[in-house]
Amino acid sequence: MKFNYPDGRQFNSPSSPASSKLSADTSAKKKLIFGDRGMTLEEEINESNKYYRSHDVAVIYKKPTPIQIVKVDYPKRSRAVIKEAYFVQASTTDYNGVYQGYYVDFEAKETKHKNTFPLKNFHQHQIDHLKACQKQGGICFVIIKYVALKRYFIMPADNLFEYWDGQRHDGAKSIQLQQIIDCSIEISPNYNPTLPYINAVQQLIESGREKK
Repeated sequence: MKFNYPDGRQFNSPSSPASSKLSADTSAKKKLIFGDRGMTLEEEINESNKYYRSHDVAVIYKKPTPIQIVKVDYPKRSRAVIKEAYFVQASTTDYNGVYQGYYVDFEAKETKHKNTFPLKNFHQHQIDHLKACQKQGGICFVIIKYVALKRYFIMPADNLFEYWDGQRHDGAKSIQLQQIIDCSIEISPNYNPTLPYINAVQQLIESGREKK
């Protein structure tokens, strides 16, 4: 007898060897495609951070976007209702937290370009913030996602500063893909965590120790 789920999918008894193999194959396939579910970079990082926190790997959060409240109604004395508010441009970066005693601070950017990454995606206040954090010994970088290529890069802040300062002195306004490949750590989406960027953070830490 066949049984179907409410959505029409057929139920296979787990006692059947064939169905067990099918289940195993399906799970393996899910692992392979889990990181490519049409998620935005922000969603991928947020899910990864949940995994890292739940497994005591790192405590990293997305910083809330500040808003300016301009109108509030008080239908009751004990309750206020925001009627009008505006997003305020953030003065820092997207994410920060702690990993094994190190302060971590980074920005996340994605682009639909295939060969370049426009520097206009960044703002001066973000660069200034990263420089200030790095000066205090923080681990600073940017995660760049090439949406069309499905490629992810961890670019150290020092390299970003070099290109940013260069374009302010008649340099290129974009970073070429090959330049990003040459100076960054490429990572691939996974099952858990969705985006294993902490592995790259560890490499940055080790690289910094070697320089000292």
